[in-house]
Amino acid sequence: MRNILFMCSQNRLRSPTAEQVFASHPGIEASSAGTSHDAENPLAGELVEWADIIFVMERTHRIKLRKRFRAVPKHARVICLDIPDDYECMDPELVRVLRAKVERYL
Repeated sequence: MRNILFMCSQNRLRSPTAEQVFASHPGIEASSAGTSHDAENPLAGELVEWADIIFVMERTHRIKLRKRFRAVPKHARVICLDIPDDYECMDPELVRVLRAKVERYL
C-alpha cells in the first residue's frame, strides 16, 4: 500500500477532489491537507511522515512544505502538478486534469 498526500492551500477544492478521485485506486491510501493554518485539514508533520508521494498543486505549496518541514522524509517524493486554483470541488474538468497528471506516477 502506498500513501499518497495531496496538498493545496485551503484543502477545500483541489486536494479534497484529488483525495476522493484516488481513494478507491488499488494499492493507494489517499489523504489531503492544506498549507494554510485555517485549512480544512491543516498540513501536519504526521501526514508528511506518513506520505510516500506528496502531490502539490502549485510550486508555492512545495516551497511552503519545504520551509515548514525542512526534514521532509527522504522516502517521500514531492511532485508539483501545476494545477491553478481555477476549479470547484469535484469539477469534472479538474477530475480529468488530475487523472491525466497523477496516473503516470501511480
